[in-house]
Amino acid sequence: MQRRHFLAAAAASCAIPTLPTRAAGKPVRIVVPYAAGGAIDLSVRRMATMLEADLGTVIIENRPGGGGGIGMAAVARAPADGMTLGIAAVATNAINPWLFANLAYDPIKDFAPITQMTRIPNVLVVNAEVAQRRGIASLGDFVDFARRESGKLTYASGGNGSAGHLAGEMFKREAQVDIVHVPYNGGAPSQLALLSGQVDCSFDNLASAAANIRAGKLKALAVTTAQRSELLPDLPAVAERFKGFQIDTWWGLVAPAGTPAEVVQRLNTQAVKALYSAEVMALYRDMMMETVTSTPDAFGAFMRLELARYQQVVRISGATVG
Repeated sequence: MQRRHFLAAAAASCAIPTLPTRAAGKPVRIVVPYAAGGAIDLSVRRMATMLEADLGTVIIENRPGGGGGIGMAAVARAPADGMTLGIAAVATNAINPWLFANLAYDPIKDFAPITQMTRIPNVLVVNAEVAQRRGIASLGDFVDFARRESGKLTYASGGNGSAGHLAGEMFKREAQVDIVHVPYNGGAPSQLALLSGQVDCSFDNLASAAANIRAGKLKALAVTTAQRSELLPDLPAVAERFKGFQIDTWWGLVAPAGTPAEVVQRLNTQAVKALYSAEVMALYRDMMMETVTSTPDAFGAFMRLELARYQQVVRISGATVG
């Protein structure tokens, strides 16, 4: 389906006139609402490099904080001229509205969807040395250990309201364990905390954790998708032990609401072209990420469905932000 969309978009590009998506000599800015160095940041930077063939200079601006809310609020307030774009993610546009009482943006009304970029599972990981020392080789081992050590363990996330935070709170409820949440400003700082032994585990997205799993520094125990992932088919899903458990990580490109439809369509064509370039596809494969593109309308419909789904997920998990 994604390939058909790419071919259609490529054909349509011939019929779409050149649009003033940037002023002469002025770079396009893509706001990443998380810290530099994480999976979202790295994937966007590679896509941006490919976008420069059509858009000229593209600058990545990292605006972490507030579970991604600070960066998304900046995108929502930006002029609707195609010069400022943003990265909407499951946390910022599906989870945050149910966690924050006074969100500084509307996750639907304040943005013009351009295209989804990816979909990946979160994965329960522990420090490999710690896992070996404590005899943790499987999800069952971890559940048993967490119950014995209830109240003493910690889990890291990329921030309050992130998919990793929500997965951790759901896991605590389903496994009937007490694991203390330690939020960081983004996936990279959270993973460094796990690698250095400052925390005991995390529910990181697979793209962020893949390199350290391959290197043997992190021990993967289970994915948080509804079924096993094709990316790691031998790894069980948490749902195999706790029915109904599901957290998916995704992100995509958006513009401020009110951006002209023809500009959005042009940006969609250019972004899809970049996402299916050999360079971006190679990075995504290496980072264990599935490429998923869509039309602007389809991405908008997807975000509305995810927003509704996570209202129930947040309620069941009991997750809150401090």
